[in-house]
Amino acid sequence: MTIDASKSGERRPKIRLGMVGGGQGAFIGAVHRMAARLDDHYDLVAGALSSTPEKAMASGRELGLDPQRCYGSFAEMAETEAAREDGIEAVSIVAPNHVHFAAAKAFLERGIHVICDKPLTSNLEDARALKAVADRASALFILTHNYTGYPMVRHARELVENGELGEIRLVQMEYPQDWLAEPVEQTGAKQAVWRTDPAQSGVGGSTGDIGTHAYNLGCFISGLELDELAADVHTFVEGRRLDDNAHVMLRFKAKGTEMPAKGLLWCSQVATGNENGLKVRVYGTKAGIEWTQADPNYLWFTRLGEPKQLITRGGAGAGAAAARVTRIPSGHPEGYLEAFATIYSEAAAAINAAKTGAVVDPAVVYPTVDDGVKSVAFVTACIESGKANGGWVKV
Repeated sequence: MTIDASKSGERRPKIRLGMVGGGQGAFIGAVHRMAARLDDHYDLVAGALSSTPEKAMASGRELGLDPQRCYGSFAEMAETEAAREDGIEAVSIVAPNHVHFAAAKAFLERGIHVICDKPLTSNLEDARALKAVADRASALFILTHNYTGYPMVRHARELVENGELGEIRLVQMEYPQDWLAEPVEQTGAKQAVWRTDPAQSGVGGSTGDIGTHAYNLGCFISGLELDELAADVHTFVEGRRLDDNAHVMLRFKAKGTEMPAKGLLWCSQVATGNENGLKVRVYGTKAGIEWTQADPNYLWFTRLGEPKQLITRGGAGAGAAAARVTRIPSGHPEGYLEAFATIYSEAAAAINAAKTGAVVDPAVVYPTVDDGVKSVAFVTACIESGKANGGWVKV
């Protein structure tokens, strides 16, 4: 990646990183740690890895952390690390959604950069309050909508920005899974328990867990901003307290004199036979594009009246935006972890620039607190529309 200073012969000290959540048995914590290590910009030195102090200590020891820097709470870690001369410079927040607001606030107010898993918060009130905190803070806030880190997603965005698609008319997003097709939360499955609990996850189930990813990605590629939506939100599994399927119609705001674009989003965690079927299609007056997360190194590009063109990551058709986040030659696949690592590397570039007061490279792109507020507003509007039998709701 061109944002890696080591390729120009310069090597900055690693960013001292802490982590909130992500202890024993946590899937996403391990993903964040691998992503942070991949491009070698960070050194994990502290953690409040569980809400249970004993488990937090055990988790920290497993990761080789200094026992003195294995904390029983994020509040203790924020206060103690901010007072240390060698304290953490950034923190990854990978706890369940309801923890995000208080944890991010605690670190931002102490000048510690925050890299937070999505969604931003569990409710819109907290999302707006956190944006106010982030806007005032001297520290940066990065949201890990990791699918924006794929090289071919960056190329798709570049095609739109360069006008290759013409005026955007249609955006279609889908993210089907089947892992909640049965009430696995009732068996105590950790990942299912908190994701189906309104107190921990928020008002949205599938809409908040994966619908936000599809929505964010469609907006990231198309450059469009949502105006209003109408959602058919449903819970198929008996006894489940949050939605597990939603079909959402979208109306985007007009850009200049262009006609407003329309969109369609489907998210489901009960779609039998699907694993992580994230897909985005964008259609304009000149051309259309299609990207599938299960086959991420390829992008279909079709000009009106011409045969479909397959653009490959690292191939001749890919542009500068894809090239700067590509690590290995074409023909060698890059996937989920690399895309996640791209967000961490973009964050590192911004953090290192902030250390010296330098202007960050304008090519550096990562989801912000504003993207997080928009995603939480999307989920909130979906649930509101669903309760109104699919009525149109302004976002």
